[in-house]
Amino acid sequence: MAVEIEMRARFTKEVYDQLVTRLKADGEDLGPDDKHIYFYVLPDQLLKVTDNTAAGTAKITLKGSKIGQGAAFEETEFAIAPADVPAAVKVFNALGFEAAMHEAFTFRHNFRLDDVEIAVKWSEAWGYHAEFEVLLEDGASDATRVEAEAKITDVATTLGMTLMAEQEMADFTAAFEAAEKERKERQQQAAAPIR
Repeated sequence: MAVEIEMRARFTKEVYDQLVTRLKADGEDLGPDDKHIYFYVLPDQLLKVTDNTAAGTAKITLKGSKIGQGAAFEETEFAIAPADVPAAVKVFNALGFEAAMHEAFTFRHNFRLDDVEIAVKWSEAWGYHAEFEVLLEDGASDATRVEAEAKITDVATTLGMTLMAEQEMADFTAAFEAAEKERKERQQQAAAPIR
């Protein structure tokens, strides 16, 4: 199991364009990484089935906490065949997770700068944003985690990015989850037979 240190920034289309230009000039271009994601927001975890459409791969990921609960995420993942994505979603829905499921397509381009992986993204829920990430081995010390957070902060500052605070991310994701729940309830009511 790896530990992912992850921080995020949200911004405008103009800032997105500037960031991509800067990273293409100063960073290592890791290429496009578009994804179709089915994610299940559980009380203290995040479960994802990801169809990596750009790479022709797929995986199932369990993160040991949710966005807004700290920068460190214990992460377990394993590859599946892209053709198995619908079956994986069907299994998780049948296990009772369907009410917690959200679906999103994310346009994404990955870069690396100073050993920090930066995914510059657009999704319907988040708009234009970036994830700054350092992957650590399982059992990494607290000092190593703090160093990784400091490295991410330094790279973000160098790029002129303002990272979201934990409370800001928690509030943002809570608002998104509430809006999604309301949308699903409206869909169910519209589909219900009239009596």
